[in-house]
Amino acid sequence: MSERVLVADDDPDILTVVKVNFELDGFEVETAVDGEDALHKAAASPPNVIVLDIMMPRMDGLTALHRLRSQAATANIPIILLTARGLPEDRVRGLELGADDYITKPFDIVELAARVRAVLRRTQAARDLSPLTGLPGNFKITAEIETCIRENRDFALVHGDLDNFKAFNDHYGFMRGDEVIRFCARCFTEAAVSLGIGDAFIGHIGGDDFLAIIPPEMAEPFCKEVVERFDDGILDLYDTADALRGYIEVIDRRGERYAFPVVSLSLGVASTEVRDIGSQWEASAIAVEMKEFAKKQPGSTYRIDRRTA
Repeated sequence: MSERVLVADDDPDILTVVKVNFELDGFEVETAVDGEDALHKAAASPPNVIVLDIMMPRMDGLTALHRLRSQAATANIPIILLTARGLPEDRVRGLELGADDYITKPFDIVELAARVRAVLRRTQAARDLSPLTGLPGNFKITAEIETCIRENRDFALVHGDLDNFKAFNDHYGFMRGDEVIRFCARCFTEAAVSLGIGDAFIGHIGGDDFLAIIPPEMAEPFCKEVVERFDDGILDLYDTADALRGYIEVIDRRGERYAFPVVSLSLGVASTEVRDIGSQWEASAIAVEMKEFAKKQPGSTYRIDRRTA
């Protein structure tokens, strides 16, 4: 699917040149004749990027930029400013209002297209990082597994999931829960560094689920290292009394009291060391199955698939 670009400028010649060249470059282009027109069109059908001239009638580009950043539907769309003004304060003002880049008129159409592609790349990369952990999300995870399979690389897929996390979150609140998520992410990344796995890929699937792609021969030492690091540090995130007691008490809606053990970590591993894996779906299914076996054991633990078929 083509990336959609909304170009707003009051000069019809510029609109025509940009539209023709961008469409030849593979973009889908919509045009607007001023800031107000750009606002309406962006809100009605949000594009992937907006190119916005500063000097326009009815509503100038800086006012339109401020309005676009203030509306939920358009707040995160990358915006490039076109400006005939050479004063640094004009460019600074645009960047302070939320512009992602700017280009000065007269501009080279090839450079403008390159800036649009660069902004789109940065935006896609930022969107695929977990804001909580900074780790790659599902899009990059999927791409990494598919690359391993396509290139016939040996790999182990480690799927990690927290146990008793919801009770912790309910008891201490989401901010303390976020600390547990960040702590778990560090356990994964620091384990890879400690073991010298330079090509390890660590991802955050979402919530309390994590994933690592590592060489098959490192699966067991990696899992051991992650579990040890997790168990060594998790009690630091509990109140002292709860840590000493070894559990927390949660009261449900009916006033009944339940005891929940300390949060633990279950890891399941799919590996090409013992069998061929033909798709990301197969790898994920095996890892999840192993993780469910691990969850049947008390405390933090891991299970590696050793079946040959």
